[in-house]
Amino acid sequence: MWDSTMFLSTLTPKFYVALTGTSSLISGLILIFEWWYFRKYGTSFIEQVSINHISPWISGDYGENSNSNNANTTNVQPQVPECKVWRNPLNLYRGAEYQRYFWSTHREPLTYYDMNLSAQDHQTFFTCEADAGKAEYEIMQTAWRERNPVVRQKAAHSALEINPECAPAYILLAEEEATTITAVEQILKQALKVAETNYRKSQALQHQGSIMESQHRRDTNVLIYIKRRLAMCARKLGKLKEAVKMFRDLTKEVPPIMNVLNIHENLIEALLEMQAYADVQAVLAKYDDISLPKSATICYTAALLKARVVADKFSPDIASKRGLNTAEMAAVEAIHRAVEFNPHVPKYLLEMKKLIMPPEHVLKKRRFRSISLYFLSLNSLESS
Repeated sequence: MWDSTMFLSTLTPKFYVALTGTSSLISGLILIFEWWYFRKYGTSFIEQVSINHISPWISGDYGENSNSNNANTTNVQPQVPECKVWRNPLNLYRGAEYQRYFWSTHREPLTYYDMNLSAQDHQTFFTCEADAGKAEYEIMQTAWRERNPVVRQKAAHSALEINPECAPAYILLAEEEATTITAVEQILKQALKVAETNYRKSQALQHQGSIMESQHRRDTNVLIYIKRRLAMCARKLGKLKEAVKMFRDLTKEVPPIMNVLNIHENLIEALLEMQAYADVQAVLAKYDDISLPKSATICYTAALLKARVVADKFSPDIASKRGLNTAEMAAVEAIHRAVEFNPHVPKYLLEMKKLIMPPEHVLKKRRFRSISLYFLSLNSLESS
């Protein structure tokens, strides 16, 4: 203790100046390296190291079973790290919808970072240990990472030539090669038949070792993904009742690793389009919980329903005299909560801000326009 006190007392101001300058230099070099790494690979180097190496080591899981051949260790469900960029479930089809945006604006709607996130998801969901040595699945493993869409599509066709029952190849073609939602639905229906066949085969063999178990898990993920995308096609084609039924069924059978898809938000979208507000409220009651991650869909839909209760009879003049009642205050709080979560939504909806395509989704204008107008009227009321 005495030695450390003596050491600190002998330090001069020049030492602290040198320490500050050195720290700034090192921080700058790290920042430059992070920028270069992000530009090249579309992700943060420090984030990857912390998620894949430091976090497991701190939690005590790092290398715990690396030297063990115990079969029970293979039964542990892989953990999907929480994504800091929230994946909105309104994924558009790259060929049928994002391509249309490119044709009309001559701007790429998806950044390399968006594509990298998508490729990570596809590799997590659609690959497994059993793919080793299978040419078609090895082709698909690299296809998701290709930046050129033409190369990705050629890879999918090559995989189908080797094995016509390669479901991930159908998924890629439905996502990128099809130029209309009807064409997407046709390809996905082919994929569904293949996926159901593969699922039944792997289900019968899943207890014959860890590799077969991982294959069954992969086939389950593929089946869930295809069903969800088919339900989204049904909604886009106006078959709302069919879409709602499919989404409801999916919310009951989704495995934990696929929770990142947030199918309940797709269900909310379809119910809102049907104007089934009571059913929307029932879904929100289950998922609008403080312990669950929030999203713009949850926050703004909750605010929309509260605003609808009072919007028809609301008058700024009357409210300025008597003040806001309980229901109106609840609507105001819900709107402020939603805007605090994502302040850009009202500006997008009221066309006060240019629409920048967010990762893998596009904002719907009609749904929240009334909420934004109501919010502005309440703001003017409060200011007066």
